[in-house]
Amino acid sequence: MQTIQQILSEGGVVVYPTETLYALGCHGFLRDAALRVAAIKGRPESKPLPLIVGDTSMLELVTETISGTVRALAEAFWPGPLSILVPALPAVPRPIRDDRGLVSVRSTPHPLAAQICRDLDAPLVATSANFSGESPVGNPRDLDPDLLAKTDAALLEAPFPPGGAPSTLVHPLGKGRVQIVRPGAISIGEIKKLGFSVISE
Repeated sequence: MQTIQQILSEGGVVVYPTETLYALGCHGFLRDAALRVAAIKGRPESKPLPLIVGDTSMLELVTETISGTVRALAEAFWPGPLSILVPALPAVPRPIRDDRGLVSVRSTPHPLAAQICRDLDAPLVATSANFSGESPVGNPRDLDPDLLAKTDAALLEAPFPPGGAPSTLVHPLGKGRVQIVRPGAISIGEIKKLGFSVISE
């Protein structure tokens, strides 16, 4: 029987728990696997897929541009539900980075998800495990069986995701400014406490 790491290394797609919700994902550097994730979810290929890493040191696998703002945000909120847009390295394929060359990444505190990243020595795609237009899921009993049937494996054992809001997505703009691209589990007030000027879309 293949391990989750083997499945992912060979381009498989899996459902797994994170610190917020269940994720649908794949190896973060495999373009065809990322395209398959988007197809399963019914997500437009033009909408980039987010990544998670197992610890802050793995950020260097995704970007070489780690600004002071990014470091401050990571030190304050990682591991945790804050996703940060950073310039992507060439290893990050097009379905995962946007037209500006940016990729969304966060360090997850969920022990299973983090360990998978560390074992792979690679980030994981982490989009919510639901069909586009449907609600994200924190309880394994609420996962759509049709979605599960399209994947290669599912990690449904404890610890389960707590549910609630997804990660907050931010874009560091420099000069002490942070743009909130998507509100979520980390509040604007928490970010302002670091001394940043917060801009909401």
